Amino acid sequence: MYQFLPGLRQEGIDVTVAPLIDDALLAARYARGGYPGASLLAAYMRRIGRLFEARRYDLVWIEYELFPWLPGVAERLFAAAGVPYVAEYDDAVFHRYDLHPRRVVRGALGGKIDGVMRGAATVIAGNAYLAGHARAAGARHVVEIPSVVDTDVYQPGPPPIGRPARVGWIGSPTTAPYLHAVAGCIQVTLVGVEPGAEAWAFPCVERRWNAADEVADVQGFDIGIMPLPDEPWERGKCGYKLVQYMACGRPVVASPVGANRDIVHDGVEGRLATTPDEWDRALSALAEDVAGRVRMGAAGRARAEQGYSRQSALPRLAGALKAAAGVPTAAGE
Repeated sequence: MYQFLPGLRQEGIDVTVAPLIDDALLAARYARGGYPGASLLAAYMRRIGRLFEARRYDLVWIEYELFPWLPGVAERLFAAAGVPYVAEYDDAVFHRYDLHPRRVVRGALGGKIDGVMRGAATVIAGNAYLAGHARAAGARHVVEIPSVVDTDVYQPGPPPIGRPARVGWIGSPTTAPYLHAVAGCIQVTLVGVEPGAEAWAFPCVERRWNAADEVADVQGFDIGIMPLPDEPWERGKCGYKLVQYMACGRPVVASPVGANRDIVHDGVEGRLATTPDEWDRALSALAEDVAGRVRMGAAGRARAEQGYSRQSALPRLAGALKAAAGVPTAAGE
């Protein structure tokens, strides 16, 4: 969402950013395995204070929900008070509640996100699975906008010539367990993990993520990977890391789950793989085929520019926000 702010300003939309969780609290979560209780409570209290300012704005733009793990009271109050809001989803967060193993959570919160979607002026969904759920929940207006990157920033790196192929993955500690699906493959560089936190069945180099090195890290890969199990939560994934790899001109190997099916055409921008044997064959073949990697990387870069760039998505996002706020556009005047 943040990458759009300069472009939205040029479109006449000023955005005030008010995150629930700041960088320090998120870092504490990854280091400790959970949020410090007092700090989390303070974050919730700050958000309550911000809600009293909502009427100053033409529109409230919400990522997922206002208060995770609490009923959707605040969103209902917005709707009752006539404060329009947009709810944006690039994960199947409704399954956090409706598929929770505890019956009390399913009973109390199972329908929460559906209610948030129904009350929204617009739901922005990152893939067809999320958009379909929003429509089934009764959302009034659904706009599908995929996860994108700034292709002026994400640029192809040096060609992979004269050295062994480098396989890479970028993500976070919460998604790192998906990597167990690629056991037995060649050495992988893992960016965004907690070094030493997992025992991998393949040789690897582990590095923590930081924003300053993100693009250079991806440019250092020759093949980017995105393994996923075919489960409800994962069907809501929007393939962001695939777009990162492709924008940097790198071929990919991905599980055919969720948006991955739409982003990657098997044999064009990379390969789709399901079983460990398929993963091993796909990675081994790409590692040996320099010309194929260059060809697929170029196809991925073109696809990222055409359909998964910030530049291509900005007009649709700006239009959706203006429409939700009731601002006339040139087409509607």
